[in-house]
Amino acid sequence: MREVDVVVIGAGQAGLSAGYHLKRRGVVPADRASADDRTFVMVDGEDGPGGAWRHRWESLTMATVNGIFGLPGAPVPEVDPGMPSREDLPAYFADYEERFSLGVRRPVHVRQVRRAPAERGGPGSGRLVVVTSGVPGEGDGGDGARGDDDEVWHARYVINATGTWTRPFWPYYPGQESFRGRQLHVHDYVRAEEFAGQRVVIVGSGISATQLLEEISRVADTLWVTRREIEWATGPPPENFSAAISAVAERTARGLPPESVIRVTGMYRTPWIDRAEARGALVRHPMFTRIEPDGVRMPDGRLEPADAILWATGFRPAVSHLAPLGLRTPAGGIRVADGRALDEPRLFLIGYGPSQSTVGANRAGRDAVRAIVSEL
Repeated sequence: MREVDVVVIGAGQAGLSAGYHLKRRGVVPADRASADDRTFVMVDGEDGPGGAWRHRWESLTMATVNGIFGLPGAPVPEVDPGMPSREDLPAYFADYEERFSLGVRRPVHVRQVRRAPAERGGPGSGRLVVVTSGVPGEGDGGDGARGDDDEVWHARYVINATGTWTRPFWPYYPGQESFRGRQLHVHDYVRAEEFAGQRVVIVGSGISATQLLEEISRVADTLWVTRREIEWATGPPPENFSAAISAVAERTARGLPPESVIRVTGMYRTPWIDRAEARGALVRHPMFTRIEPDGVRMPDGRLEPADAILWATGFRPAVSHLAPLGLRTPAGGIRVADGRALDEPRLFLIGYGPSQSTVGANRAGRDAVRAIVSEL
């Protein structure tokens, strides 16, 4: 058991922002601290820096990524627009971790976060307990004998920045298990060439769905289906974007499942959407009613043949390790306001709800640290 003031879970955009602001305000990585220092530790489940960017599809270049913002204190350097984001951004994150000496421990998986028994001072005064896997190879002489033992951290505060990438959402439709072709989620997509000459059903109405529709339709016959008709927005006026963020924040404060900011702001015309439309690929069809061995059954009864179904159906927050805290509401969310769990004020969730965007994650990291340091 090791005591620290803050445990940061996750070293993506939000987590690195939190680490930067902790150091800036005088909180020191635990492995470099002296006896009187305020301390923090950062743990991350990936094998290396970069967060979810390590796993994006090959064709997602720096020119086509949506809304990249630099980490605090280090703008994204000038890069080749044609560079794959999965190569360039992890390198940027790695340089950032080294430059600011954040001491990220990885690959470390958080097994659970729970409350410690109350200390003297009354109910709720106990720390939060964070149980993690150990760092492989650490303290075992390199032979793995002890490196995977659990580590236990007692923290005054926990900043959870685990994002959503590890929890792709697969909606269920009747007959799904009978399909003879390939089903995959955007999480597992690599390149369009895998589908050359095939018939591909693309499910979803967000940015990923339209980007992949555009590139897959160059090499395959595509059928694009969504639950709702798309109304293309124009603008966007900044005040409308702010109103959308406020709407998502209001949902999370009520304990409703976080809603995508994109869903609230609407879909805007982009170059890839215009290209898909020019080729005749941007034709939206209503959602199928069931999946059959050789295709999907449409509402009008016809069978649309398919070799593959690509689910571009979003992600859910990766927060199962927080279950022992008992924060999930009957509606399925966690009550969060200004990044803080309303039912456990020692816990901050950043990159959650209204702070899912990259710029929102930066601000959420700063604001969480500001609140923590003022109380420390």
